[in-house]
Amino acid sequence: MDLDAYVAVHRPEWERLGHLVDRAARPRRMAAAELDELVELYQRAATHLSVIRGRSYDPALVDDLASLVIRARAAVVGAPDRGWHVVGRYFTVTFPAALYARWRWVVATTLVSLLLALAAALWIINDAQARASLIPPDDVAALCNSEFASYYSEHPASSFASQVWTNNAWVAAQAVALGALLGLPTIALLAANSLNLGLIGGYMAGCGESGQFFSLILPHGLLELTVVFAAGAVGLRLGWAIIAPGPRRRLEALAAEGRAAVAIVLGLAVALGLSGVIEAFVTPSSLPAAVRIGIGVLAWGGFVAYVWVYGSRAVAAGETGDLDAALAADLAPVAA
Repeated sequence: MDLDAYVAVHRPEWERLGHLVDRAARPRRMAAAELDELVELYQRAATHLSVIRGRSYDPALVDDLASLVIRARAAVVGAPDRGWHVVGRYFTVTFPAALYARWRWVVATTLVSLLLALAAALWIINDAQARASLIPPDDVAALCNSEFASYYSEHPASSFASQVWTNNAWVAAQAVALGALLGLPTIALLAANSLNLGLIGGYMAGCGESGQFFSLILPHGLLELTVVFAAGAVGLRLGWAIIAPGPRRRLEALAAEGRAAVAIVLGLAVALGLSGVIEAFVTPSSLPAAVRIGIGVLAWGGFVAYVWVYGSRAVAAGETGDLDAALAADLAPVAA
């Protein structure tokens, strides 16, 4: 397709659409025919945008046309609600739909990560030579006797919650963003996280402190690790979109996955905030271990149920979690 010729043919329509959008600021002064023309030109311009978005050598052209389409859509359907309805829709539709649509990736990533952590723990428990070579015995004793438990209580709870949330949110964001590099850095990050978990668990079990390990890990770790594994799954799905884009062009597949990934990261950050609060205020508390773990189970179960219920409902209604999907339905067939 000759892009220059395509733009030359359709530019008068875009200019006319821009004129009608300006007039739509006072719709009562527009004739019925003009309103119909506005809708038709908006749909055609949305189609033109989808055609040239991945083929244009001129980013300014794409940006200008995208801006025109957004303005026209606001004129046709009304300006988007920037209030609490937008926030509500994000948490009841966009985020859970995007994550639910990738649940197989999340489950697979979680299982592989946990199996790797278990393998590392069993290795440390059963291989005395490896156990002695990785960490000096004195450091292991300190870990078991005080350091593991004191980590959760050596800082004020409020500042510790903020620190934990920042660190975990950064890890989750990296797991997603690095997926664009064919998913390889995401795999390395997940592997390092799982190995660290397994090695510490193995050392704690080796010195008879497995009860302490699980009583301090499970209250916040159930939710925290689930979120990290979910972020890794999203990153891997992003990398897979490059390797196997399916019927879509590779750039289009990557763009769609990237938009959904942004929607997911924002929601996961909120979940990590909750796990950070639990880690700072519940994990080191004097509550019985069963109560602390119960709180963790409730938080984890609530998150999983929320994503499953709202996500399955949204996906059944045709939602994908794509932040730009609203424009996809507003296309009108036009001649190339």
